[in-house]
Amino acid sequence: MLFNSLDFAIFLPIVFVLYWFVTNKNLKFQNLLIVASSYIFYGWWDWRFLSLIIFSTFIDFTVGNLLRNEERINRRKFFLWISIVVNLGFLGFFKYYNFFVENFTEAFRFFGKEIQENSLNVILPVGISFYTFQTLSYTIDVYRRKLEPTRDIVAFSAFVSFFPQLVAGPIERATNLLPQFYTKRKFNYENAVNGSRQILWGFFKKIVIADNCAQYANIVFNNSDDYSGATLLMGALFFTFQIYGDFSGYSDIAIGTSRLFGFNLMQNFAFPYFSRDIAEFWRRWHISLSTWFRDYLYIPLGGSRGGTAMKVRNTFIIFILSGFWHGANWTFILWGILNALYFLPLLLLNKNRVNTNLVAEGRVFANLREIRQILFTFSITVLAWIFFRANTVSHALQYIADMFTLNFFSYYETFSVELYWLILFFIVIEWFGRSSKYSIERINEFPKIVRWSFYLGLIVLMFIYTGEEQEFIYFQF
Repeated sequence: MLFNSLDFAIFLPIVFVLYWFVTNKNLKFQNLLIVASSYIFYGWWDWRFLSLIIFSTFIDFTVGNLLRNEERINRRKFFLWISIVVNLGFLGFFKYYNFFVENFTEAFRFFGKEIQENSLNVILPVGISFYTFQTLSYTIDVYRRKLEPTRDIVAFSAFVSFFPQLVAGPIERATNLLPQFYTKRKFNYENAVNGSRQILWGFFKKIVIADNCAQYANIVFNNSDDYSGATLLMGALFFTFQIYGDFSGYSDIAIGTSRLFGFNLMQNFAFPYFSRDIAEFWRRWHISLSTWFRDYLYIPLGGSRGGTAMKVRNTFIIFILSGFWHGANWTFILWGILNALYFLPLLLLNKNRVNTNLVAEGRVFANLREIRQILFTFSITVLAWIFFRANTVSHALQYIADMFTLNFFSYYETFSVELYWLILFFIVIEWFGRSSKYSIERINEFPKIVRWSFYLGLIVLMFIYTGEEQEFIYFQF
């Protein structure tokens, strides 16, 4: 079920009413309602893949309880590896089977050996990368004794399948979200209003910014041979704002929806396009995934504690796996490698933790130095997104080569001038809201007439610029 669909517009109020007015006196019934609603939400896409979530839930719940009183280290490791193998096994099969078969076949063909390719028509279950990492966080934390294993199968099922963030995050930690299912929730009006405001802003990002940028990004990328360098650059910029508006918009809707039901999810984006270096960008972009790789892979590998060679190795491992997590295509792997190369100078010069504060903190505008840093970081990020969007590596390389040819200004496709103004409006709102968890969080400090005029303006823009219903980009991951 898509957030930006009529189905969800009907589904959410029904669940909200049942949650607060029918099951509100019994925590167990509230959690059961969340489980049932989440299964309906996910099964709306394809009921067959509910079995994967249910089986993963059962495995990790069982492993957690087997670890409860087990003190023998070898047995604890064995139980942990059951969870890891099952979860990553499902992820590997559904997401990467054909990728490995095709590349295995190509490798043999390169050496003059023809073998028959046995690709399957494997359908990728929506959100499998997200809920797989979420359930793994539970078993790993229980194994590390950072979390007490739960005996409540209903609460655990609700944690695994919680519908607001089930299919595209944030990837919640069991230490944060699971305990919230044990606690009686009381309706909080201010929290619900704040959540509704964040939902509204998320829909604006998705419908007005992301979906409209997507129309032109698709035209340029799908016909890149026909355009000049200037138009190709605009295509890359359109995709840059598309993916941010799309993914951070989903996160805003998910976090806001969770607040309607009394839950607090982690912030997943912190205004990444205002970053002053690539290290800061990755502390602000898809925070739940970046911190997952940091805590469950980078630090166990040695993190930055070893010598230079270990630091470089671990950095490349994390970025390559992050790219591969996004999809079974060499374009994503090269996108990860490129970001690792961006990050490397900061790591070697020990400057990867320089910009940890808010840009232009305490000031309305950034200074010239900060502007240069932001523009440089944004520029190399745009370049990397070309690999992320392109269909193949050769397409990405040709796109970049054509973008930097001498006929850069020979022809420029104007596209929609209105969209440029919308993007500028979006950037301004984001800039002035950068000290908050989301851009318009502090609008309640303005007079009521200003607030409601702004809300009405966003709704009008969504009606004017709504287009063809498009899935969120990260559904494919």
